[in-house]
Amino acid sequence: MAKKPLNIGMIGYGFMGRTHSNAYRKVGNFFDLEYQPVLKAACARNEEAVQKFADQWGYESIETDWRKMIARDDIDVVDICTPNNLHKEMAMEAAKAGKMILCEKPLSMNTAEGEEMCQAVEKAGVANMVWYNYRRVPAVTLAKQLIDEGRLGKIFHYRANFLQDWTISADLPQGGNALWRLDVDAAGSGVTGDLLAHCIDTALWLNGGIADVSAMTETFIKERVHTETGEKKKVGIDDACAFLCHFNNGSLGLFESTRYARGHKALYTFEINGENASISWDLHDLHRLNYFDHKDDSLIRGWHSVHVTDGDMPYMDKWWVPGLQIGYEHTFVHQVADFIEGLSSGKPSSPTFRDALETQKVCDAVLASAKDRSWHNV
Repeated sequence: MAKKPLNIGMIGYGFMGRTHSNAYRKVGNFFDLEYQPVLKAACARNEEAVQKFADQWGYESIETDWRKMIARDDIDVVDICTPNNLHKEMAMEAAKAGKMILCEKPLSMNTAEGEEMCQAVEKAGVANMVWYNYRRVPAVTLAKQLIDEGRLGKIFHYRANFLQDWTISADLPQGGNALWRLDVDAAGSGVTGDLLAHCIDTALWLNGGIADVSAMTETFIKERVHTETGEKKKVGIDDACAFLCHFNNGSLGLFESTRYARGHKALYTFEINGENASISWDLHDLHRLNYFDHKDDSLIRGWHSVHVTDGDMPYMDKWWVPGLQIGYEHTFVHQVADFIEGLSSGKPSSPTFRDALETQKVCDAVLASAKDRSWHNV
């Protein structure tokens, strides 16, 4: 039976635009789905750049006005891959036009914006999802399965970090197409919204809600030249953040993120300790889940590494043979597949805008706590 076309309109052509486009192109080759994504239009202000992007990835057309693209009758899904300050306006307009929406993380600049976005998509009744792709790493999905089966027992501790080192140089400017993440007006926050948001989303999915937080942040370089003006401007984003928290299930949480950790390009790890077992995961070895089970015989008790490639493990029956691993780009393929399966089943696939709003609430509480140096409820 021929698959139904699902026409994609992409806003943005940067790193995330590439990962999403790759996923749309590959998903139908590996997953048996009712719908087949069609790369209908790519949109950005720079006509020459977006045309080059469209040619490389196979988009049928381009637009330089995102409102015009959203208004097109031949667009079913609007994929928002823009700086954070543009998410709300684009999502609200897409919802008003009755389009399905996939939005890059974080959902919004703050909780208030995110709530408006949630109300808009819920009022319009349009399918929606936020690209927290690390949920779709098979090893992370397997961790979720083990936790839900009760194998860890009562959870005591959750700890996670996300470390990078790319902004240490004081000569690095802020703003513009490449460095908007260093401009608070475009990003909203620094490592909290960019890196910790991933850690928080995964934690909420695996371990449940967070009740309160106590945080500290630091901006190590106070001023940077702004790309658009050539003048020095105060840096408003956080370069590093660490926070403690209480989860609703009684466990304790410890989170850290920074862009000032020499030797780390994208170190994302988490560890969860329960009364019966513990698990840990490392993005640099993303196809492995480390597992410790106290019920093992004492003679052989210890951490062991589970190579997540067998066909009975999450998503892996869609790929190669056992022992052959997959990588980062496959998480986006999995997310597209889950979104499309949600369209077919009528059961929304997470994280929806409403799910992602919970991560935004934690981020806001973290930043507020760091500002006044006190505990904040989420």
